[in-house]
Amino acid sequence: MNNKIKDTLRAGFAVASIGAMALGAFAGAASAQQVTGERYVPTIWVDPDGCEHWVMDDGVEGYMTPHVTRDGIPVCNRGDVCGVVSTDQLFATDKYSISASGRSTLQQFFSSAGAVAYGIAGHTDSRASDAYNMTLSRNRANAVAAVAQSVGASIYSIRGYGERYPVASNSTAAGMQQNRRVEIICLR
Repeated sequence: MNNKIKDTLRAGFAVASIGAMALGAFAGAASAQQVTGERYVPTIWVDPDGCEHWVMDDGVEGYMTPHVTRDGIPVCNRGDVCGVVSTDQLFATDKYSISASGRSTLQQFFSSAGAVAYGIAGHTDSRASDAYNMTLSRNRANAVAAVAQSVGASIYSIRGYGERYPVASNSTAAGMQQNRRVEIICLR
């Protein structure tokens, strides 16, 4: 090969090598940038009123039911409270693990209730802080939902409300006992 061709090839390889190194540095810098955020997944959920909703990644929402009134309002499955369990029967004070007898009672209930899906709502009395009660009620609702799922029941909602929705006065021991409860909402 003559020297002129060799010099041209050497120059071409040098330019290609420099370009590859620059491209590698650019790719390294680009991969060093970290973009954080939540991955959005289009979702379907059931509200406590029994209406199934959907939402797409562009934020558009709609109802799953094709049944509407003449005014275009969706006709949804209505959920009703089909069970209220005193948490004193299921849990030790300040605990959220279910006793063996409580587990057996809940398994029998969920096996025979015959609902399409269940919502579980935990409630407490007002003796502790709001943050503590919210966490305790949510953990207790999750424990009841786990028992339901163990017998094949479908759970559409698990919520902890703490002391926010009392059914009786928190100024008496009897009232506080009524407020310590787990409500089971049946979607039929």
